[in-house]
Parts: sequence; C-alpha cells; structure tokens
Amino acid sequence: MEEALNSTIHPTCLEEPPLAIDVIKQLDVFGVALYSMLTLMSTLSLLLYLEECVFIYRKVPSPKKTTIMWVNGAAPVIATMACFGMWIPRATMFTDMTSNSYFAVVVYKILVLMIEESGGSEAFLKSNAQKTFNISVGPCCCCCPCLPRVPVTRCMLFWLKLGALQYAILKTVLSIVSIILWTNGNFDLSDLEITGTAIWINPFIGVLTIISLWPVAIMFMNICNTLRSIKIIPKYAMYQLVLVLSQLQTAIINILALDGTIACSPPFSSSARGTMLSQQLMILEMFIVTLVTRALYRRTYDSLPTDPHDTDNDQNSKISLQAPQGEHTV
Repeated sequence: MEEALNSTIHPTCLEEPPLAIDVIKQLDVFGVALYSMLTLMSTLSLLLYLEECVFIYRKVPSPKKTTIMWVNGAAPVIATMACFGMWIPRATMFTDMTSNSYFAVVVYKILVLMIEESGGSEAFLKSNAQKTFNISVGPCCCCCPCLPRVPVTRCMLFWLKLGALQYAILKTVLSIVSIILWTNGNFDLSDLEITGTAIWINPFIGVLTIISLWPVAIMFMNICNTLRSIKIIPKYAMYQLVLVLSQLQTAIINILALDGTIACSPPFSSSARGTMLSQQLMILEMFIVTLVTRALYRRTYDSLPTDPHDTDNDQNSKISLQAPQGEHTV
C-alpha cells in the first residue's frame, strides 16, 4: 500500500526546498511579474524606513528616537526577510528566525515607547504615584476580573519591563540554538514526535510570548487615555496587527501545509509551498503596514500637556521672579 502511495507522489514533493536557481528557472510570465512586484514592495518598504530613520534622527530628541526607530522597523525588516526567503527557499530558517528575533525586541520597545511618551520613568512614576493599575487584561488574565489593582511603584515598573525584556533575550537565544540544531539535522518543524526538539522549543517560545505581551497590554490599557493625543491607540493597533500577521498567520499556514491541506507543487513540497505563500502574503501586508506606520510616526513629538495646577505654579513663580527685577529697574 505504501509503495503504491509513494508511486503517485511526485519525487520533488518529498525533497528539500529547491535552490534559488531552480525557483528562477520554473517561473513563468505571471511568476516573474509576481516576484518582481513583491520584490519592489519589500525594497520600497526598506527605503521608506531608511528615509524615516533620517527624519526621526533629525527631528526627535534622544532617547525617544532610538525607540521609535526600533518600533518603526518591524514591518520593513519582516518584509525584507520574507523577500529573501521567497527567492532563496532554503534560507527560510535564517530569515524567519531573524524576523522573529527582531520583533521580540519590538515587543519590549513598545513598552519603553509608552513610558517615554509619558515623560520617562521618573515622570511616569511621579504622575501615577497615587494611581493603581488594572492587571486583569489579556492575554494572561483577561478572564480574572477579581485580581486586585496594583499600585504604581518603581518595583511594579521594573517587573513590567522585565516581563517584556525576557522575551527579547530568550527568543534570540532559542533562535540561535534552533539554527545550530537545524544545521545538525536535529531541528525539524515537521517532526512532531515527542523525541523531536521542535515540539519542545516552540511551545516554550509560545509561553514566553504570552508572558511578554501581558505587561505591554497592562501598560497600554491603563495609560491609553493619557496618550490619546499622540495617537497611541492606532500605533498600538499596528503593533498588534504585525504580531498577528507575523506569528499567528504564519503558524496557521504552516499547520495547513504540514497537514497536507496546501498541496505540493513541484519544485515545492507541501511544506515549502506553504512557507512560500506565507512569505508572499507577508510582503504585501508589511508594505501596507509600513505606509500606515510612516503616517503615524512622521512628526515631531510635542510634550504631553502639563497639569493645570503645575502650570499655575509655574506662572506664579515667573511673576515672583519678575517682580524684583521691576523694582530694581525703577
């Protein structure tokens, strides 16, 4: 039965992803047009990002400029890596790990951006000293409304930063370990046996991802009204969209490919074709996200409106300083 089944399967459906030259040779007119258009999109995404970095470097004060550059680069970096993976299918492991590691840093940078938009850590703690934060938010505790509110302290802020930072560090380390194991033939995404390394590493990364998203969601849900004037809600929405497209969408397509729902199409096996489709979709989606984020971030940020009570105090202090000067002039 197995011999009869294998005889009906094209030999390339059981092989590794094709070489870049094999991909180029099998392209027809539509394929050339599609690959050229997607390559142009990824190139434009990267060029727009570089131009945006120059603008941010000149117009935005430090250290906010560095954080904005990191956050702004999520979509262009993912689109560029997807373009490399589309043309060189056997480099998919490296391109995916690079994109995922970069986005892991972006998760932490989103949290830092919200703190810096509040004036920095000290200003954030001072303005929220008498407040408490609701921690019953997703993705961890959205179903636990009974959790007590937590006062805003330096310790609480440290744990929020650590919760997001651990993903940036551990994701990068596990990506390097996965590449090393893959080169030795010990890491295979299609190997779902209990003895395989992928079945252990990937769920652990999923847990780390959920833990890192929780502090970012806590910060956003509690200060979104304060930062509404600087469009923090659409910025956070773009970050969530990149998260869904780069993580959830890719995972669903890979599962469909492993299940055989996405058929083999020589010279691509079912798994390689699923990866190719995922990368092509990613380039188009990240190009659109790049255009939207460019419109959101391309401006010089103004400081948050101050408390009216503090403004009155500043005006009174200026009047008191000007009074003696007037006396001397008389």
